Order: sequence, then structure tokens, then C-alpha cells
Amino acid sequence: MKAAWYERQGPAREVLVVGELEDPVPGAREVRIRIAASGINPGDVKKRQDAFGYGMSYPRVIPHSDGAGVIDRIGSGVPAERIGERVWCYGAQSYRPFGTAAEFVVITSRQAIALPASASFAQGACLGIPAITAHRAVHVAGPVEGTTVLVQGGGGAVADCAIALARHAGARVLAIARSDAGAAAAARAGANDVFRADHEDRDALVARIRAAAPRHVVEVDLAAGIELDEAALPLGGTIAAYASSDASPAIPFWPLLFKNISVHFLGSDDFPAPAKDAAAAAINAALASGWPGFRIAHRLPLTAIAEAHELVERGRLAGRVVLDVADLAEANDCHVE
Repeated sequence: MKAAWYERQGPAREVLVVGELEDPVPGAREVRIRIAASGINPGDVKKRQDAFGYGMSYPRVIPHSDGAGVIDRIGSGVPAERIGERVWCYGAQSYRPFGTAAEFVVITSRQAIALPASASFAQGACLGIPAITAHRAVHVAGPVEGTTVLVQGGGGAVADCAIALARHAGARVLAIARSDAGAAAAARAGANDVFRADHEDRDALVARIRAAAPRHVVEVDLAAGIELDEAALPLGGTIAAYASSDASPAIPFWPLLFKNISVHFLGSDDFPAPAKDAAAAAINAALASGWPGFRIAHRLPLTAIAEAHELVERGRLAGRVVLDVADLAEANDCHVE
């Protein structure tokens, strides 16, 4: 199969290689997906850069956890009717060396989710980590139906998906944006009200948000947002944080304590399996009910993976970056192992 990989960490153009590797074979309760599109997340780039200082977990890594395509082979214990199914997948390179930047990927059957007919493979490749993280961020503190949820960071992939999923779950959704593009994205995602942190005095902003009475915050940057979150939340409020610009953020301990505010820290690789299952079902339901999914800013071929990684590194994108791996108009050569 054609694949992209790295055997050492470093700059994209220095370490990423595109070439031929042996086709993988699914084991028990696994499926093999013929990949049509591979999604790139910031975490994929950070692993390749060794941004977290963990080094190489495997001698060779095919990057990217998320993708979409067609199941063409199955292992024992997988229903035969899964062969030929259009799917999106998540976690392909979580605790595994070989992700979706290849013509084939093998994952557990549970991680291969039926892709709604209305969604393209490119859109399916954008789901995975950001959509599952968004669902967990919305629901980790309990049901949100009939409540008000505040989403920090309108315009980001996880934040915009959180807005859509919170609305789908029956919540009123407030969003904080810091640019015209972010505000427009939050509105498109379905936010009932969008506040502009770049246009308003902080005290006035806090007062307006408090008047809207959110009880739960989805936080994109704990270091930057924790003080505003604390000020805006009532007694017993909750925060779900999935990222931080500072690895050791300062927090207003006593104000949080006196208001009995709970902070949930979210690491997507280790969400409980039932939470991932619930997220996948909710994501598909949202797509089926009209959510258009993520905006795609760039689509490049697998051979341009280094350029694609550099686009993600630079940030400030108006959407996701996707690699087109294969044109899967139909599935052929399908087998049971």
C-alpha cells in the first residue's frame, strides 16, 4: 500500500516519507478500511514534532487518528455485513503505530462508525477527535437539555462542533469569539448569542454573560479563559477544558472553591468507551438532522502530507485540512480473514 510515515521526530519536510508498505491484515474483532480521506488534527502534528516530550512510542509511525473510507476486510468476530460499509473512524493512531495516512488502516470494529449517506468521505475524515472531544466537553458534567452552555473560542473546530452538539441536545448556547471570522463561524454553528471578547470591556462582557446565566463552560484555553469562566459562572457551575496555552496554568483557586465550581479535564485518547459510543451516535444524529459538519479549508493529496502538516502548524485556518488518499466510488476486492 502507499503510505506516509516517519521514523524520527522533527520538521515535516525532514521526517515525513511517502512510499510503499505491506498491506495490513485485520485481526480478531478488527476491520480494515480502505481510506478515502485522512483528517489532520493539531495533535497529529504535535506528535510528529515531539511537542509533548514523549519521544517515539514506536519505531515507525503512520500519522493521523481520523479518517473515512470503506471497510474491505474483516477479522473474526465481525459481522460479514460490515464489508463494503462506508465508515468514519477515530483513534486509529492512539496507542497504535499506524494511522490513516495510508491506503489502508486496521482498527477495532467499534472504532469504525457508519458514515451517513449525506456525508462525504472528506467530511467523515474531519470527525473523530474534534467531534468526540466536543461531545464529551458538552456532556461530561451531565445532561444539558434546557440549560445554557457557554462555549469559549468560537471559530475553532472543537468549539464550533460543541456549539452544534449542545444545540442538538436541547441547550441554549452562548459563544465567545475574538474575531469577525470566529463570530461568523460560531453563528453558523448555531450559537444563540455570540459575544465579542475583542470588542468589549471585560467587566461589561462578564456582566452580559452572567445575565444570560450559563451553568457549564466548554473551554478551549484554560490558561486564558479560567478567570472569565469563574466570574461568569454561578454557584455549582462546571467547566470542561480540553486545551491550554500554558501547560501549568494559574487558576483562581479560592473563587472557584467558594463557588463550588468543578473543572473537568478532557484527554480524548482516554475517554471511557461508552462516552465515545454515545458521542459517535450523537454526531451521526446531528449530521442526519442537518448539521453540515466541519468546514474544510484545504484538500491535498497524500504525497503532499508535509505541506498539509505545515498548514496545520501555521494555524489561523478557516477550516480543516484533509488528505485525499483514494477515490472510492465503490468497494471491490472485499474479504473476510
